[in-house]
Amino acid sequence: MTAIALDGLATAAQIKKELTAEVEELRKQGKRPGLGTLLVGDDPGSHSYVGGKHRDCAEVGIESIRIDLPATATEADVRAAIADLNSSDDVTGYIVQLPLPYGMGANQMLELIDPKKDADGLHPENLGKLVMNSSGKFESPLPCTPAGIVELLRRYEVPTRGREVAVLGRGLTVGRPLGLLLTTRGVDATPTLLHSASEDIPAAIRRADIVVAAIGSHHFVKPEWVKSGAAVLDVGISRVEGKLVGDVDPGVSQVAGHLSPNPGGVGPMTRAMLLKNVVEMARA
Repeated sequence: MTAIALDGLATAAQIKKELTAEVEELRKQGKRPGLGTLLVGDDPGSHSYVGGKHRDCAEVGIESIRIDLPATATEADVRAAIADLNSSDDVTGYIVQLPLPYGMGANQMLELIDPKKDADGLHPENLGKLVMNSSGKFESPLPCTPAGIVELLRRYEVPTRGREVAVLGRGLTVGRPLGLLLTTRGVDATPTLLHSASEDIPAAIRRADIVVAAIGSHHFVKPEWVKSGAAVLDVGISRVEGKLVGDVDPGVSQVAGHLSPNPGGVGPMTRAMLLKNVVEMARA
């Protein structure tokens, strides 16, 4: 058996096609979705990532506003830029690209974002709304990577209702919010959140119908740990000998029923969900 690929590139392309039509309709109503980005410093990965977001915007007709500050920018400079984005009528949603320069409190800066413009869905107020929401009807932006994972499963008709899900990693951007999203009505999964202190991780993975690996440890998930026919999503990335590799051993493709490639799986879905958040904010 060879796993069916959960193709994030193709799925994200379809979502962007749908969003293009939605943006056109919003424009007819006098509403213009706009994404803002705030980038501080010279990190090459961050510059590449932000550049990709602006190319995505151009592809679907979303306006984009980019603020780049040098690595020498002060905390006051960053606070002023966030205030500008909060007040801009051209920005319906925006992100503060991480990491910020050493010594600058990322959490404190993120908390300054207007929750109604929180395109990443990671402001404490929006995460709190996710905690309180079990209905599956969301009026606040969702964290992009968890939303992308659930959407990828849905579009490939991978059942989630009543299914056991092993989530490796308890980070703020994936593991913690994904566990909450998986238990909302309409998804109705049963997640187990695994981390460095969890005992017998292989046994927990063997029970799972769906495995989400988001720990940044190359090829951590072994084929013998995976239930035959399970859906496996490879989210974490690490660099080995200059190459980016995922958390899932390539041999898992011979055991799993579905497998997301890395790259080309969840990553494109994260970017597509960011665009969706911006469009939904413009609609509100």
